[in-house]
Amino acid sequence: MKRGIITVILLVFSNTFMTIAWYGHLRFKQMSWFNNLGIVSIILISWGIALFEYSFQVPANRIGFDENGGPFNLWQLKVIQEVITLTVFTTFMLIFFKNETFTINHFIGFCFLILAVYFIFKK
Repeated sequence: MKRGIITVILLVFSNTFMTIAWYGHLRFKQMSWFNNLGIVSIILISWGIALFEYSFQVPANRIGFDENGGPFNLWQLKVIQEVITLTVFTTFMLIFFKNETFTINHFIGFCFLILAVYFIFKK
């Protein structure tokens, strides 16, 4: 199970960098130097951040994949990754985007994700 825990930790790091790369620039617009950058510069900065995402994502999948000695099949890896992605994104959004709200619909959606995890892992 150690490989499973390492996989999840690496996926959390990966998704943190992914969220910053994909959505962080929307918040960074408040920085004066950032406002002077064109879209190409913002894309390059996001790619630089995404490099760290891949540096965690690829090892996580290799370590966690059952055909490499890990505990998860591909379906399980994908569902774990999606749940982590939405959890990291929600945390990021609630901290950095105070104007966005977390509604009952979002909560219900998360409940369905939990059901997805249950059914994907059910033998």
